[in-house]
Amino acid sequence: MSTLLIWFVFMSLNILLKTGHCTRIRDEILSITPKTEEQVDILKNVSTEYKTVLWQPASAEYIREEMQVHLFVPANSSGTVKDLLKKHHITHEVLLDNANELIELQMRNASSDPRSSSTFYERYHTLEDIYDWINRTAQDNPRTVKAILIGSSYEKRPLYVLKLSFNDRPNKTAMWIDCGIHAREWIAPAFCLWFIHYSLSFYGQNTDITHILNSMDVYILPVLNPDGYKYTWTGSEERMWRKNRSISKATNCIGVDLNRNFDANWCTKGASHNPCSEIYCGEFPESEPESQAVADFLRRHKDTVQLYVSIHSYSQMLLFPYSCTLEEAENHSDLLEMAQEAAQNIRRYYRNTYRYGAGAATIYLAPGGSDDWAYNLGIKYSFTFELQDRGNKGFLLPPSHIAGACNEALLGVKIIALKVIEKTRAPTGHSTI
Repeated sequence: MSTLLIWFVFMSLNILLKTGHCTRIRDEILSITPKTEEQVDILKNVSTEYKTVLWQPASAEYIREEMQVHLFVPANSSGTVKDLLKKHHITHEVLLDNANELIELQMRNASSDPRSSSTFYERYHTLEDIYDWINRTAQDNPRTVKAILIGSSYEKRPLYVLKLSFNDRPNKTAMWIDCGIHAREWIAPAFCLWFIHYSLSFYGQNTDITHILNSMDVYILPVLNPDGYKYTWTGSEERMWRKNRSISKATNCIGVDLNRNFDANWCTKGASHNPCSEIYCGEFPESEPESQAVADFLRRHKDTVQLYVSIHSYSQMLLFPYSCTLEEAENHSDLLEMAQEAAQNIRRYYRNTYRYGAGAATIYLAPGGSDDWAYNLGIKYSFTFELQDRGNKGFLLPPSHIAGACNEALLGVKIIALKVIEKTRAPTGHSTI
């Protein structure tokens, strides 16, 4: 009798699992497009409640009619959020129903030693691993790589810039690349490591990178926001963190959006004075030690740095100034030409489409950005790259996509850098090679 009872319970459980009546509710990413102003207001409320996190756009203030909104919905809020959307006739599509699995996959990191595996650059790494990699890379390449401490974060973590310099030619210009200004954009630091590894491996073999490195020094900041990045490795909910980790004196809310903290139309439309907002601009321009360290370094090197590149994700876009105003930059046509050529080549070689244009006109107003500030400083070739993808995986881009995303961005950076070298070359008639 007991054997028969056990068999009956087992078969009943098996039927429940097969028919879907017993399913595990998981964190999801929903794609929602509001059609009316009322639906916009409902969605703004949903996106700031129930512990949901906006993926796209960056803040509820940007939501408008007919805009595709990507929303991270934790498992314990899923039923409430979907019921609310249904009640107000707001349709939605599930972009990702396995967010937890993707987070676990991203955090799977077997080794911190770059020499132990050929796939080191096709995995995401903890902040500690990245610091260790920075030290090893500088030690292993003393002639070409120098680690420069430019400051420290709010929580006193070091901000290391790696300088790549392959010769001592006079009057050399420089390029700056920063990654990871937003904590949850893990593909960005992965690209910085990828770029450095590629440069060291293919200098003297690949014509384009050799020409670039012969003509320019390169300053690379792999993790601009180390506190936020460290925090995103502490759990699934924390994985969605965007800002740094500074503590507001006025509220219990934490963090400043470092890409709203630079002195470029600071805290005008497209940023927020509210410390709880995802686009909080801080108490004043460069109030955060991370943005101040970057600004101080670039001010000291503004006479040599000709190209500024900031790496972000996601949405596959090549943006240039201005994002803080709808006015066109003085050399808008040059910037547009470069971004267009880079996007066309990415499409030609990798069959992936990147939108391009001035930031404000292409997406929305975003004052206080590092690229606009660098441009106003005098670095007239300033770009923001938004890497893969378009939202199917978003901030949870699997490790298997790292190589593709980095190769696309690498091609774009090389094309733009070659154009900058061509446009800024002294008219002597002699080759720089």
